[in-house]
Amino acid sequence: MVPKSTASRTARVGIDTGGTFTDFIVASEGGVRVHKVLSTPHDPAEAVLRGLEELGLEPARCEITYGSTVATNALIERKGARTAFVTVAGFEDLLEIGRQVRPHLYDLTPSCPPPLVPKELRYGVTGRILYDGTVLKPLSRKALAELRRKMQGQGIESVAVCFLFSFVNPAHELAVAEALGGLGVPVSCSHRILPEHREYERASTTTVNAYVAPVMGRHLERLSRSLGKAHFRIMQSNGGSISAARAAAEPVHTILSGPAGGVVAGLAVGRRAGFERVITFDMGGTSTDVALCDGEVTLAAEAAVGGVPVHIPMIDLHTVGAGGGSIARRDPGGALVVGPESTGADPGPICYGKGSEVTVTDANLALGRLDGRWFLGGTMPLDEAGVLRAMKSLASTLGVSRTRAAEGIIEVVNATMERAIRVISVERGHDPRRFTLVSFGGAGALHACELAERLAIPRVVVPNHAGIASALGMVMSDVKRTYVATVMKEAEALSARDLDRAYRRLESEGRREMAAEGLARDDLILERLIDCRYVGQSYELSVPYCRDYVAAFHGQHESTYGYARPEQPVEVVAVRVHVTGPVAPVVLPKGRAPRRPARPRLVERKAVVSGGRRVQASVFRREDLPVGARLRGPALVPEYSATTWVPPGWVAQVDRLYNLRLERGR
Repeated sequence: MVPKSTASRTARVGIDTGGTFTDFIVASEGGVRVHKVLSTPHDPAEAVLRGLEELGLEPARCEITYGSTVATNALIERKGARTAFVTVAGFEDLLEIGRQVRPHLYDLTPSCPPPLVPKELRYGVTGRILYDGTVLKPLSRKALAELRRKMQGQGIESVAVCFLFSFVNPAHELAVAEALGGLGVPVSCSHRILPEHREYERASTTTVNAYVAPVMGRHLERLSRSLGKAHFRIMQSNGGSISAARAAAEPVHTILSGPAGGVVAGLAVGRRAGFERVITFDMGGTSTDVALCDGEVTLAAEAAVGGVPVHIPMIDLHTVGAGGGSIARRDPGGALVVGPESTGADPGPICYGKGSEVTVTDANLALGRLDGRWFLGGTMPLDEAGVLRAMKSLASTLGVSRTRAAEGIIEVVNATMERAIRVISVERGHDPRRFTLVSFGGAGALHACELAERLAIPRVVVPNHAGIASALGMVMSDVKRTYVATVMKEAEALSARDLDRAYRRLESEGRREMAAEGLARDDLILERLIDCRYVGQSYELSVPYCRDYVAAFHGQHESTYGYARPEQPVEVVAVRVHVTGPVAPVVLPKGRAPRRPARPRLVERKAVVSGGRRVQASVFRREDLPVGARLRGPALVPEYSATTWVPPGWVAQVDRLYNLRLERGR
């Protein structure tokens, strides 16, 4: 939705690069504006710069927060840099051995994704540091010279360095980084990327960082150069943002930056609507991301992205290959399969004019739930005739009617997304009936009510500008960093003074780095956490630090695992400090409740297929709906960035924040 005039005041801009569209939201004194352009997978910066130009924005007057999929795609598609791995001699196969975990217990022929670094690029050097930081065997200059000699001429583009116990004493990693400086490639050291115990997770995370660093570095360098004096920040996987320079050096923190923005926005929208317990449902062009927020955003310490473990703080979400661009096909057994493959932005769904494979978006168009007259405000006509021809061809291979094939595609993709929501709710002990489904993404509102009905979720909230919600989360995100120090001592052996000293060191580092990024020290919010476990356990729990943190750990252990052992000694594994630099809140439009029930203006009635039969659905333009407007399904509510489908038996009402609240009719 491009404005007619150029913005004259400083604007906060959120940008989310998706698989199909790149989304923009501009928050300024004049209100909120939104815009979408087709993504350019060959060069994501191209879509970003084109969108800013079409919006008429001067980058120098903007504060831009950007959610990038560059690192994510490089990792998933295995298109990162040619990376070398340097470690202690004898540990060269650490990345391949891993934890020897069998994801599928009864698979007699299991296969694991190949490591990011091939065997010939894994190097071991002599030199050993003990668990307490003592140097057992020095790292000689001769060994460093030999390492550099071996690596020259190998076409190496990036290096990951991970030594045993470098989180206690990083001397050997620093020596290797200095020795390899002349190669002219980025060097990622584990004591900087993840200063924690567990060699495999530390090595894997550092290797991921090195693998995507050149790709992300080039991308951000181009954007930074083109944006000039713009205040430019990058969204992290933990729901906060960091400077572009930090993101280029530590791109592993951006692996899930786009979906993280959606969760931040979804929880904020839910809270403002009066709901603290929400399930965020973000259905875009290539995937669906769901997260459960029981009053706050939940962070996970580890996730597997593209089959590779990444051990960094990130929002706890679950992703499935189910989006508007997910491809529908007949498998060799004759069954209908939808996804996880997607057409992406190029060629895109058939209805966009270039694609040749039937997608979920095409199915929604065939069922009448999308209309080219309203798509992107009418600026992007849809090829309905092409969709109907392709749907007929697919239907004939399945032996069903064209309409049944389209409904089948919707049923299959809904089942996939339902399973995803069950993973983060039912399977973790949460009753979805006690939550509100906050639906966004370009395709989410077309499926939200049917998903809520399957899961007995009582209501759905579709925010205004639903297709741009992840970009909204970008401008809402605070600046965040986490600092950690390994302790590995029993609680009884630690005094409050010992812990306070460790926290103060981390807090001092956090204040110094945040100040270097332009944040006022007085504005920073510091939160102390402590990682504990029972002596002998393999994994720990993180709890807020307090005077009686041991009791807090027992309580958290019982809540998480269903039991506690107060008689057992507790080990402190690490101390953490979350440092947050809050940003000014985004002011969203708010209307007044009418004295009398508002009557929405009906645009037209059109035939829509629902439940195997054609029904006449009322069509209302969302921008025409006043606060208090009440709609009964079947109804369609198109807006610039999305379309909401209100099935028969459902009722939608516009609240004071211009959200659509949908519930079963009463």
